[in-house]
Amino acid sequence: SIFTLLILTLLVLLTVATFLWNLLVLATILRVKAFHRVPHNLVASMAVSDVLVAALVMPLSLVKELSAGRRWRLGRELCLVWVCFDVLCCTASIWNVTAIALDRYWSITRHLDYTLLTRRRISNVMIALTWALSAAISLAPLFGWGETYSPEQERCQVSQEPSYAIVSTGGAFYLPLCVVLFVYWKIYKAAKFRVGGRRRNAVVPLPEAAQVKEASHEPQMVFTARHAAITFQTDGETWREQKEKKAALMVGILIGVFVLCWIPFFITELISPLCSCNIPPVWKSIFLWLGYSNSFFNPLIYTAFNKNYNNAFKNLFVKQR
Repeated sequence: SIFTLLILTLLVLLTVATFLWNLLVLATILRVKAFHRVPHNLVASMAVSDVLVAALVMPLSLVKELSAGRRWRLGRELCLVWVCFDVLCCTASIWNVTAIALDRYWSITRHLDYTLLTRRRISNVMIALTWALSAAISLAPLFGWGETYSPEQERCQVSQEPSYAIVSTGGAFYLPLCVVLFVYWKIYKAAKFRVGGRRRNAVVPLPEAAQVKEASHEPQMVFTARHAAITFQTDGETWREQKEKKAALMVGILIGVFVLCWIPFFITELISPLCSCNIPPVWKSIFLWLGYSNSFFNPLIYTAFNKNYNNAFKNLFVKQR
């Protein structure tokens, strides 16, 4: 039908766009020397996981969607490979989002202690833990923790063993979900506290004898040596406040899109094995591809808030005169 053709065309475009956009981010990071440092290694790790989702996971998922009854006709070995890469890359993508949120949180709340050297060490540790945890969750069914392939029903899916469903969904989604929500709450609280403190300390009463000119809209400091009083006029936002506000907005959008894309899929993945519920295959497909779309939105959101990436993208395609 025309509707089916449109849906398949949309999925193909989503796959190609996800692959190209994340590949562009990786090419930019490799090409620009200024990006060879934190936090761009976290962005590079996220782009690697997302480009692998587009290259190794989404095409085989599309082949499964095209088959009658969404059956798997590519054999057991390829099924195991597909499920393994599916869990590995999607879990790594989710934890990379969490790592970026944590990095932004520490850079905002501990900017004096969170030096470049400390940031590099912590980010490298977070990247290593991200891929190690993702590998552990994805490889567990290969060692007998549930079954992914059913030759009689020609079914290929993530292991439906209840214990594995609890551990895998908890480690791949619910734990990072709690972390990012807590992190954003702390970022919002810190930003609100700073804005409130700036407003409370904006004006300090001076004695009537002191003559103070009308304050301009720019941040000013008025010193009165005779009365030992100092007044900070902060009508405008400082550079750090603007930077923190932009970072908080970026993290909020990144987390919001991440939650909206993945929560329907992981709710069904947890409930289905525990209650033996038969969820219609069409809804499973919708929730799965909605989760895959997060790999497209991740680089789009991050680079939209970074002028350096926008300039680097232009330099890749536009010849400098």
